[in-house]
Amino acid sequence: MTVITRFAPSPTGFLHIGGARTALFNWLFARHMGGKYLLRIEDTDRARSTDAAMQAILSGLDWLGLSGDEAPVYQHSRLDRHAAVARELLARGHAYHCYCSPDELQEMRTEARKLGRTALYDGRWRDRDPSEAPAGVDPVVRLKTPLQGETVIQDLVQGPVTVQNSQIDDFILLRADGTPTYMHSVVVDDHDMAITHVIRGDDHLNNAFRQVQLFQAMDWAVPAFAHIPLIHGPDGAKLSKRHGALGVEAYREMGYLPDALCNYLLRLGWAHGDDEIISRDQAIDWFDLDGVGRSASRFDMAKLDNLNGHYLRESPDEGIVDLILERLEGRPGLALNEQARERIARGLPGVKARAKTLVELADSAAFYAATPPLAMTDKAAALLTDDARALMRGLLEALAEATPWSEDVLEAIVRDHAEQNGVKLGAVAQPLRAALTGSNASPGIFEVLAILGPDEGRARITAIC
Repeated sequence: MTVITRFAPSPTGFLHIGGARTALFNWLFARHMGGKYLLRIEDTDRARSTDAAMQAILSGLDWLGLSGDEAPVYQHSRLDRHAAVARELLARGHAYHCYCSPDELQEMRTEARKLGRTALYDGRWRDRDPSEAPAGVDPVVRLKTPLQGETVIQDLVQGPVTVQNSQIDDFILLRADGTPTYMHSVVVDDHDMAITHVIRGDDHLNNAFRQVQLFQAMDWAVPAFAHIPLIHGPDGAKLSKRHGALGVEAYREMGYLPDALCNYLLRLGWAHGDDEIISRDQAIDWFDLDGVGRSASRFDMAKLDNLNGHYLRESPDEGIVDLILERLEGRPGLALNEQARERIARGLPGVKARAKTLVELADSAAFYAATPPLAMTDKAAALLTDDARALMRGLLEALAEATPWSEDVLEAIVRDHAEQNGVKLGAVAQPLRAALTGSNASPGIFEVLAILGPDEGRARITAIC
């Protein structure tokens, strides 16, 4: 058997972090088993589905490296197929027309809730003669679910879960206007796509019991189910925007790397010993559903930041430089030319060390592309006193003798200049840092001066004198 999984988002909003994790688990399980991972866009809710949301989902999946192995299936394009299956169920006697009015349905719901029943529909049209149908009423089509016995799902994460069939009502397959319901469309599509494993959030567990009835009514193989616990915030409450429940595109904008985000999501609810940093290849090799826990996991932005910092430091410099330049595009006071690119590339090890995100990295490296006079932070401007500017003028003269323009030679000149003026090294190094970077914090100042080169280094010092 070829394992086939699917990720089936609805394009009614962004690809949230929980959906991204579900896609990742489906992708990894398919890869681990040597199978296929498919994508289905569940766009039957035409009133709420938008092209913008659909594109955001597809773009987010592509950025994460989780696009489907085949072109996406669009559920709305299969409405005729869904309706045909409902008609087949009618012909087999496994479904029936229901002519209940909205008022009757409301009365049934009220009564069921009074009695504490989960089955809200009482089946009054299940065995009635259609000749009794009221005139002018368009019926819905309902599935005849078993009245006796129980349904057991051997869930690959939750373990065996049982529901009495008396608790499952005759749910609607086709609405009065002939359009299929979500519950019906999902089953038909999963069968036609030959899905073998349905891996999704445990908020869908109750749906699985209804869906099993439909698979069995059509004599179709029931896929294996694996319902993953949801993600909570660090306080244990349901994940919300204040915890980090943002769209995947927001994490991209905040400067996280896709491999770092996938590594973090993998560890939200799945474990492989004490391993925290797990490459894609390792994840494919190690991932299985028996490693998924049954308890909700907690989202922790600090852990994501630390993990992303690791991936930044381990990423090839050339690709990171490209990402930095993309983020610096359009900023005032910068010249993003080949010379700036070369400086950023040479200075990258120095700025990588402390950055947790691409945003921090770009901010830290921007001074290499700046044109004098540099914009100054308040703390940097405070360093440029009259005495400090006088020291910088003297330093300019001393730097004229720098040969070669190397880190060691420059450090010796600056130290000698401080000693000759009877001041500590910081009295020269800190205003020099402000002049070269516009900040009071930067990588090693002798490294920065060496990377800027003699012309640019002197020009920046001259600009503050």
